[in-house]
Amino acid sequence: MGLSKTDEFTVKDVKLSLVAKALAHPARVAILQLLVEKQSCICGDIVDELPLSQSTVSQHLKELKEAGLIKGDIEGKTVCYCIDADNWAKAKEAFGQFFRSFKGNSCC
Repeated sequence: MGLSKTDEFTVKDVKLSLVAKALAHPARVAILQLLVEKQSCICGDIVDELPLSQSTVSQHLKELKEAGLIKGDIEGKTVCYCIDADNWAKAKEAFGQFFRSFKGNSCC
């Protein structure tokens, strides 16, 4: 995000945009839905659940982890992923505040 001058925006706005970016791909949404449904750490079976290659799933997991929505623990040669409950709650509240801030208007 270097060329987009993110330092000229609030930390709150930058964090919200990072989560929005992470949610902007249907594969990442599907991964999150899978993790939410399982309510536990998932290792290799994420690839089995999606019509994507291992490398593609890994790239999407990386994006979700960088956004803070998931976390991963290394167990031997595999990494197990789950929802990061603290950051999930923060993202939920941030989006809630964002959408609640519109009170409606009479234009357009």
